[in-house]
Amino acid sequence: VERRAVLRIRTLGTVPYHEAFALQHALARHTDDDYLLVLQHPHVFTLGPHADRAHVLTDPASVGATLEETDRGGDVTYHGPGQLVVYPILSVADEPSAGPAHVHRLEQLIIATLGDLGLPGATCDNDYPGVWIDAQGESPRKIAAIGVRTVRGASGTRRTLHGLALNIECDLSMFSHIVPCGIADRGVTSLRAEGLQMPFSTVIEAL
Repeated sequence: VERRAVLRIRTLGTVPYHEAFALQHALARHTDDDYLLVLQHPHVFTLGPHADRAHVLTDPASVGATLEETDRGGDVTYHGPGQLVVYPILSVADEPSAGPAHVHRLEQLIIATLGDLGLPGATCDNDYPGVWIDAQGESPRKIAAIGVRTVRGASGTRRTLHGLALNIECDLSMFSHIVPCGIADRGVTSLRAEGLQMPFSTVIEAL
């Protein structure tokens, strides 16, 4: 009888970035089950493999943050308290389109979640991964960042790492210390900045 993978949801609280990174790799490479890791990070700026270090504008330690190199796609981004981070560790098809399709599913998941929470009109932008408010308007601002990669699991399947970061009530001034995702001419926002205040548990349940 073929064993079917189980989706295991783990709400982990606040986890240092390097610990979550190690956990993701262990689960992706050594288990067959799928996972959703739901957590927050302490203040941290992360750099993808091809990130431009000039996009880190401030010494991270001077603003109470750390700087971590990582292996996800994308440039530099910020994680911190008040931001919901979700890392799906999933098996996907073994084909080049699997990665972009996974990113698109995450974008649609966030858009649907925001609509359920009372913030309709969020969209994705083909030129800029993530989820945006007023993407084609006068004040485009990112409310959720997405960065992923895939690795080979123990059984040879293709497995996803990293995922999404949704700004709920985080300190948006922290983004001023970087060029977020390498995009200099667009802003960032959060549920609170858009006029929605609600418990983290409500957002997690909706997602």
